[in-house]
Amino acid sequence: MSATKSESILFPTLAEENLEKLTTCGLILHLKPGEILFQEGEPADSFYVVLDGEIKITKQLGIEELVITIHRRGEFTGDLSMLTGGICTATASSINTSRVIKFDDFKNLLKNCPDSIDLFVPALAERSKELEVRLRQQEKLAALGKLSAGLAHELNNPAAAGRRAAQQLNSAIANLQSQMLNLRGKNFSAEHRQILKNLQQTALTHISQGSQISPLEQSDREDELIDWLEEKDIQNAWEIVPSLVSGGIDSSCLEKLAQSMVSEAFSEALIWLEATLTMNGLVGEVEQSTSRISDLVTAIKNYSYMDRAPSQKVDLHEGINNTLKMLHHKIKYGINVHKKYSGDIPKIVAYGSKLNQVWTNLIDNAIDGMNGKGELTIRTCLENNCVLVEIIDNGSGIASELQPRIFEPFFTSKEVGKGTGLGLDIARRIVVQEHKGNIRFESVPGHTNFQVRLPIKH
Repeated sequence: MSATKSESILFPTLAEENLEKLTTCGLILHLKPGEILFQEGEPADSFYVVLDGEIKITKQLGIEELVITIHRRGEFTGDLSMLTGGICTATASSINTSRVIKFDDFKNLLKNCPDSIDLFVPALAERSKELEVRLRQQEKLAALGKLSAGLAHELNNPAAAGRRAAQQLNSAIANLQSQMLNLRGKNFSAEHRQILKNLQQTALTHISQGSQISPLEQSDREDELIDWLEEKDIQNAWEIVPSLVSGGIDSSCLEKLAQSMVSEAFSEALIWLEATLTMNGLVGEVEQSTSRISDLVTAIKNYSYMDRAPSQKVDLHEGINNTLKMLHHKIKYGINVHKKYSGDIPKIVAYGSKLNQVWTNLIDNAIDGMNGKGELTIRTCLENNCVLVEIIDNGSGIASELQPRIFEPFFTSKEVGKGTGLGLDIARRIVVQEHKGNIRFESVPGHTNFQVRLPIKH
């Protein structure tokens, strides 16, 4: 817990005379090492005072177990939610052989030990606040960790492709230089050189236009060109044909050159042509990879509003688009994104990086609600003097009995360890408290719509 809070308030110790009195009011439990006293996510219905041993309080965050505190003799543990029929926000387990007093009726406890009311209630309230502060920070770190892992994956793909192409480029350049030396020893006329130059330009243009054919058609064209070249006594035609076909070159393109040259010179000319196409293709891969990396770095800077003032005029569409780029690793495998942006949305004065936290939490929840596959719609429009942003998914929806509590701190509909229950609470605080807007939702199976309204500030 935070060092700024007084230990005497957060973790007070009961006097020995009070402990003796309490042993007559509750049930004494004997715990073995590692035995669970209460479990996170289960109903909070009891209160405990430690007589002997040590009780560890933990909270599950993903695969990480966060140790909140350790209670010893005279200290007590429980949760204010037991007074309201809530659920446990943490887990308690014994570190060693321990004894605790269990109280199922907190009101009866206070009646039998009235002097303790000033000790129990303030401590429980302060612990709840401290836990919320600590978990808020953990939620932010967890969100950052998820984004970082996704970005590492997104950056690794183009980086690996660029590195592979760069390595192959070295041998391609050496091969091209060798073929140029071979060509110098052949009897090439100016006409031959022009034909080769035209073929090269035609192929490069074809490739740059992104002309695509099916794998089956590619294979058929390669077979046809191999047969034709073998008739011209070209050896190992299979090695050069794939690049030529990818460049849109077939036998009709090569006929004129083949008729005016001897077989050996024609073969060297084709090898040179294939080498130039291979080299240009590798250069294109390096360029594409570095461009993808540059785009991702730009998206990261824009998402975090790096080098910008905290509060400024913000383009909401740009923020949402950058958030989608950050979550691309979760979206690309089965989520269809439909952007329905209004064209008359003005920039608003806002905390851009914090709004991006809102979009991240809402979109990430929508993806989880669809189990990674479905339709995600993001819609914007003007509504009176506000901008309305709607994030809609066709997932399983939020159960009706859970909906009234969806914005409560620590409340989560996910299984234990999958969420802190603070994502939507953080989103609500950012929208309502920091931007004077509001956030609402409606949800039925197959349709969940979160609506964020932000005032336009001039």
